[in-house]
Amino acid sequence: GMGGVGKTTLALAVHNLIALHFDESCFLQNVREESNKHGLKHLQSILLSKLLGEKGITLTSWQEGASMIQHRLRRKKVLLILDDVDKREQLKVIVGRSDWFGPGSRVIITTRDKHLLKHHEVERTYEVKVLNQSAALQLLTWNAFRREKIDPSYEEVLNGVVAYASGLPLA
Repeated sequence: GMGGVGKTTLALAVHNLIALHFDESCFLQNVREESNKHGLKHLQSILLSKLLGEKGITLTSWQEGASMIQHRLRRKKVLLILDDVDKREQLKVIVGRSDWFGPGSRVIITTRDKHLLKHHEVERTYEVKVLNQSAALQLLTWNAFRREKIDPSYEEVLNGVVAYASGLPLA
């Protein structure tokens, strides 16, 4: 889905709802930004530390990280959420193939680029759509006023905001 539509919020809600059904879980937020700032082996290090419960895992290369993920996690049922993926290499070195993780594992990926998912042969996809006028107005009202009903004098302004934001009222 497009930026600001709520992919991260939705993924976090799913994580919180189902994480207890897995041996281990990891929510890697801002993969695009973190890999640009710190590199892929940094993300692999975070993933391994979280899923293995070991602090201070130091990797010498992304290849070592990929190998370690593949060998140390292949028997664990893990929930892994990768948020804001924007490059094929990120998927290649962090989640590799489906046999990198144990049976019953799930990997959830949020991205703006559905072709990235297709290229990585992701089994199922869901496109998060923008909100309709009514839902966008309700979300904006709750966030702005912390209640459902508001003074009718605000309606015109709020409808203008919703129209301007094109279904992304928190923008």
